Amino acid sequence: MTEYAGRVRASGRVAIIVSRYNELITTRLLDGARAALRNAAVADAAVDVVWVPGAFELPAAAEAMAQSGRYACLVALGAVIRGDTPHFEYVSGEAARGLGDVAIRHAMPVAFGVLTVDTLQQATDRAGGVAGNKGYEAAEAALSTADVLAQLRGGDAPA
Repeated sequence: MTEYAGRVRASGRVAIIVSRYNELITTRLLDGARAALRNAAVADAAVDVVWVPGAFELPAAAEAMAQSGRYACLVALGAVIRGDTPHFEYVSGEAARGLGDVAIRHAMPVAFGVLTVDTLQQATDRAGGVAGNKGYEAAEAALSTADVLAQLRGGDAPA
């Protein structure tokens, strides 16, 4: 029986798409993602960072980047913090749906590093605080998925 498992390692150019909204949090997520990529031997020159206004805009940028054919994987980073209106549900839901659609349409990893939390403290905890750094985790997930997809496409032997 053949078993495939992705390894966290460089497998091509990586794009990180970052929301400017809640930039205090998203810059920390970006720092985590960059650290994960460096730890996986992805050269800084092989990483592009694209800033968009908010989490709602992440899927449009991801679609353009996926269409370019230049990237092995994408990492989407954002922070949507619940407020007193239903805006949270619309933004987080559309970001998730849109990014998932891009991943499926292009058969490429699009890591969902968008925090969907109730409070700023929860966001801080997940952006390098007591709950780790979800940007780091998202970058690792993107690399691992890119690796397993390369294996499935015949570009490498199973792990």
